[in-house]
Amino acid sequence: MNPSARSGQETRFPTPGEKPIRTRIKLCGFTRARDIEGAARLGADAIGLVCVPGSKRELSPAQAAELRQHVPPFVATVLLLSNADEAFAREAIDKVRPDFVQYHGTETGRFCASLGRPYFKAVPVSSQKDVIEAARQFPSAAALLLDSHGADGMGGTGEAFDWSLIPRNLDMALILAGGLTPANVGRAVRMAAPYAVDVSSGIENGPGRKDFEKMKAFVEAVRLADSEMPR
Repeated sequence: MNPSARSGQETRFPTPGEKPIRTRIKLCGFTRARDIEGAARLGADAIGLVCVPGSKRELSPAQAAELRQHVPPFVATVLLLSNADEAFAREAIDKVRPDFVQYHGTETGRFCASLGRPYFKAVPVSSQKDVIEAARQFPSAAALLLDSHGADGMGGTGEAFDWSLIPRNLDMALILAGGLTPANVGRAVRMAAPYAVDVSSGIENGPGRKDFEKMKAFVEAVRLADSEMPR
C-alpha cells in the first residue's frame, strides 16, 4: 500500500498496463548548467544530480547545490545517493535541498525514511519478486525506480532489463529506467505504461555531457507514445 492510502486518501497510482494520462520524464546525471536549462526548456519533469563518489557523473554536494540553482520552478530536483553514511547524506540534502532523494545502494527503508525527504528506491530487476519485495521493504517510498544496475550498484549502464518482468497491479508509482534511449523509450512506454521514465546515458555524448538533440528526441518519443495510448 502506498503512503497516501495509509493516510486516508484514495490516491492510486497507475499500474503497468493502465496508462497514466501523461508519462513523467526524469533526465538524470547532469554536470553542466546549460544542459539543465535545455532539459527544462524541453519540458522535463525532473532533473537528477549524482552525489555518489566514484560515479562517472559524480558531483560534490557543493557542486550539486550550485547546479540546483539552475533548475526552474515546477521542475523537481532529485538527489542521487548510494550507501552514503548519515553525515554525508544529511550534508548533501541540506546543501542541495532536493525535492526527492533517490537511493541506489543497500539502504534500509528506515534509513531512507529517516532523512526527511520524499524518496525513490532503485531496484535492480532480475525477476518480478525483486519489485514485489522492494515494495514490501520500502512502503514509504514515493516510487520505485526499476533499473538494470551495473556491478557498482548504480544505473547509467545503458543496459535495459526485460520489461515483461514488471509486476501487474502493484499499488505504487513505478519509474522505468535502465537502457532507455530515444529509439526504444516509446516502445517501453507502450509496453510497461510506467508512471515515469528515467534516462541518463541514453541522452549523452559522454558521461555527464548531455546532448540537446538527444534529449529533445527522447521527450518527443515519450509524448508520441502517450498520444497513441488508449485513455
